[in-house]
Amino acid sequence: MIPTRRLGFTLVELLVVIAIIGILVSLLLPAVQAAREAARRLQCQNNVKQLGLAIHNYNDTFRVLPSSGIVGPTNNCVDPQVGERGCFAPATGKMFSWITLILPQLEQTPLHDQFDFNVSVLLQSQEPQATSLPTLLCPSESAQSRFYQDPTLTQNKQFAKGNYAAFVSPYHVENQTRFPGALVGMVKHRFARILDGTSNTVMIGEIRTRAQPRDQRGAWALPWTGSSQIALDLHHRPHPYTYLGGAGGYTADPIYVGGAGMQTPNSQGIGDTLYWCPAAEGVVARRERMPCVEFSPTATSYYLSAAPRSHHPGGIDVVYADGHVGFLSESIDGLSLAHLISIDDGQPVEID
Repeated sequence: MIPTRRLGFTLVELLVVIAIIGILVSLLLPAVQAAREAARRLQCQNNVKQLGLAIHNYNDTFRVLPSSGIVGPTNNCVDPQVGERGCFAPATGKMFSWITLILPQLEQTPLHDQFDFNVSVLLQSQEPQATSLPTLLCPSESAQSRFYQDPTLTQNKQFAKGNYAAFVSPYHVENQTRFPGALVGMVKHRFARILDGTSNTVMIGEIRTRAQPRDQRGAWALPWTGSSQIALDLHHRPHPYTYLGGAGGYTADPIYVGGAGMQTPNSQGIGDTLYWCPAAEGVVARRERMPCVEFSPTATSYYLSAAPRSHHPGGIDVVYADGHVGFLSESIDGLSLAHLISIDDGQPVEID
């Protein structure tokens, strides 16, 4: 009898083939995901590059750097170390961010023209602040469909969220006129003020957002902490204070280096100081690796600072004051970052 020829796989063989395919797929997935993240990060680097170029073009046009924010004058600084002058109060005045000022340089002149700079950003009839801009969105984030909206603070107006903010001070946001970063509000600020060198001074970094509408982080049209401004919270060493352009400058206090309040990249310390972050919400935010505390003039959280953050492995993309793009590791020590942010501490730092 002639034996019949068997065609196809046995069940065991089929299972072995499926297992091999599964192993190959599991080996390939990390490489595919890494390639996708590399592409996303490249787009993010291009975005911060465009922001840096826009700031330079603004400076070429107006012979001054864009203000970090258009806010009102105040004689009441919360931080007792600052005194009664030189305080930047984000939630006062017309409240326009530096991003609104450079929209023409980002090829967004029609959107810029929709803003009425004679009234508060909260009173815009055409709602330009609710526009989501691709240049302000990192592909590794999901901020495109996210808005900031608060019944009291924004009168229920929507503010589109983005992923980039300016380093305004190595200390606190309210201290920026006295201990300035690359962008500063309330004073005429020029590149000549950056005494430590534009190639050694970080200007713009990445920030993350949350789906929570009342979380202000990323609201690009507002000059608020975590919205379009970030500060390190490394305190100045006590000595007679000087104003921008005066003698002396920022001197980091080593006592605070490495403390829980340090807002280094992807910091999981005390958290960003926001105008709304009750205790219960703070628990949820920390689970999302976006810790926050609520600002209170009468509590210990009277300072204004926030950390740069991203979904990129190991750190964040930044653009320096000279326009070149770099990467800040989340393992960078606070003192080095303070030197990179401060424009006049006399200790320039180079990061490879």
